[in-house]
Amino acid sequence: MENIFSDEYFMRKALQEAQVAFDRDEIPVGALIVSQNKIIAKTHNLTETLTDVTAHAEMQAITSAANYLGGKYLKDCTLYVTLEPCVMCAGALYWSQISRIVIGASDEKRGFRSQLVKLHPKTQITEGVLAKESTELIQKFFKDKR
Repeated sequence: MENIFSDEYFMRKALQEAQVAFDRDEIPVGALIVSQNKIIAKTHNLTETLTDVTAHAEMQAITSAANYLGGKYLKDCTLYVTLEPCVMCAGALYWSQISRIVIGASDEKRGFRSQLVKLHPKTQITEGVLAKESTELIQKFFKDKR
């Protein structure tokens, strides 16, 4: 029997969040956190809405998931994010001890890997899930801005 709760399934949900951000004139990054095939947090960038440079989708998702779980650690959880996390978000993900991160598009200029930042040693990374769709949405946003 096919597992409908695949990485692609959850990344599509994250892309829906990124589209909400796009429609609100926020940089279109969506994120969700899954525990036992259940979405426990879903959000998108809110930096413009909240006038807060730390209101990245990943930061919002970490806070929401921790509140849902009643603790600061996100062990046995997976973050699905449409764009590679920045250094700030990677730091928060490190401290959350999240088990897994699934990345859509890479960010060669501002992503955590461009700065050689390490995640928690137990965190697994899967990259390139729906990368084309994630990249196209980001590129469209910035093209429309220019």
